[in-house]
Amino acid sequence: MPIPFLDLKTQLASIRPEIDTAIARVLDSAHFILGDEVDAFETEFAAFCGTRACVGVDTGISALELTLRAAGIGPGDEVITVAHTFIATVSAISFSGATPVLVEVDPTTYLMDPRRVEAAITPRTRAVVPVHLYGQTVDMDPLMDIARRHRLFVLEDACQAHGARYKGRRAGGLGHAAAFSFYPGKNLGAAGDAGAVTTDDPDLAGRIRMLRNYGQSAKYHHDMLAFNRRLDSLQAAILRVKLRHLDDWNAGRRRAAAAYAERLAGLSLALPVVAPDNEPVWHLYVVRAADRDALRRHLDEAGVDTGLHYPVSIHRQRAYPEFAGLRFPISEGIADQCLSLPLFAELTDNQIDQVARAVRSALRGASAPGDLVAALAR
Repeated sequence: MPIPFLDLKTQLASIRPEIDTAIARVLDSAHFILGDEVDAFETEFAAFCGTRACVGVDTGISALELTLRAAGIGPGDEVITVAHTFIATVSAISFSGATPVLVEVDPTTYLMDPRRVEAAITPRTRAVVPVHLYGQTVDMDPLMDIARRHRLFVLEDACQAHGARYKGRRAGGLGHAAAFSFYPGKNLGAAGDAGAVTTDDPDLAGRIRMLRNYGQSAKYHHDMLAFNRRLDSLQAAILRVKLRHLDDWNAGRRRAAAAYAERLAGLSLALPVVAPDNEPVWHLYVVRAADRDALRRHLDEAGVDTGLHYPVSIHRQRAYPEFAGLRFPISEGIADQCLSLPLFAELTDNQIDQVARAVRSALRGASAPGDLVAALAR
């Protein structure tokens, strides 16, 4: 049977009565923007992340941009982030008016390397945006030490890390603030676009609340020029239902990732490496292959759907011509070789076996996996 990259229908079927009840509750209330459902979700998600506050917004990119703006970051400032990420991480910095500064990622974990961050700091640097990529967190303690010494604001891009832990603490409560996306394919996904910011700073949260809602301190009292970036009540109600299941779903993803690691061991693939002090939630299971495109074609012919996250590094994007002359060989190597295998909580052992058989069939006689890792590290 064909294996989808992500199976949202099966997830929905398992909780459909709860979802239907939540939607009916919102429809009966006729309160569709902000309101009680959003307030309740913000309280529950803040408690889940271990933070004092949560502010619901319309998308993950809004969560990033509005938080930077609320922190006073804008024109003339530099914000450091990584070259290997989804473009929203970097475009949010640009939309705030600040200048994004890219650094290379770690060749083993593909995460931000704090040592490279410190080397990139200039007198104009005001903030750092570490990306908790693919469901595991950046090494945050050394990064926060650097931030304290240089008086930098740290905004976690936690859009792929709902529930991930670093030294026992959840993503979302590791920096000064964190941005989440609830795009439907995320570990915690809405039925459309949605996002949130978590923080322990009530003043910062208050400014983000104003920025998402026309700059209002009270209805029709606009203290600043701002935006309409609000979380709607239907999405909040759906997220409240799904949040109750998130830990179980993440456990299912960890089970599937462990099964992949066992079945794909010894092949000519660079398998994911869990970073120290991490409990990942496996938003994506990303492998690297010397001939990624050939592997992907073979899997497609075998009925296995795959993804690419991300095949074009930020400095190679046409949207950023100012980066065109830069080189980030580690990020470029990941982009050229990365392939995301099917991964979701409901993935069965039989499906995992089918994927593994297709991968083994495609890679007969290919080079040793250590060659891939060594080549990227160089």
